Amino acid sequence: MFERLGSTRNVSESRRILTTLTELIATLSSGLFAGAAVYINLVEHPARMQTGIRPALTEFAPSYHRATVTQVSLASTGFLSAMVAWRLRSDSRWLIGGGLLGSVIPFTVLAILPTNKQLLDPETANDLALAEKLLTRWGRLHAVRSILSLASLLLFLILLGKRRA
Repeated sequence: MFERLGSTRNVSESRRILTTLTELIATLSSGLFAGAAVYINLVEHPARMQTGIRPALTEFAPSYHRATVTQVSLASTGFLSAMVAWRLRSDSRWLIGGGLLGSVIPFTVLAILPTNKQLLDPETANDLALAEKLLTRWGRLHAVRSILSLASLLLFLILLGKRRA
């Protein structure tokens, strides 16, 4: 009639709940990251570029600083949650999805950060041709982040869908 607190059934149920929670957090983080990244590529950056190079360059710094905190938090949370889901479920597809999302961090540091530093350098405003080239390059590089996060989101959604079936 009374179950022991540490019974196998309770531990199994707790593990199931934890697994579901980590999968949902990974998927939500990936979805929010992908949505923000795609928005930046399809809406914000093209609108920034339409204002002219000097205003685009001026707007880049505050946008970059605000987005950095949000996107690093989402990518890290999604990656760590996916790693926990992989360990709990022993399904390497969660590891792959987490790796896709987590890879945006080193990609940003290695591929995008040098361009960011040049765009944030006040001297760049003195060479509008260079600024335009850098802003255009930045848009293409940022698209890679959108693709990686969308791939992660798609994989997570497929995994959740198969789990429910």
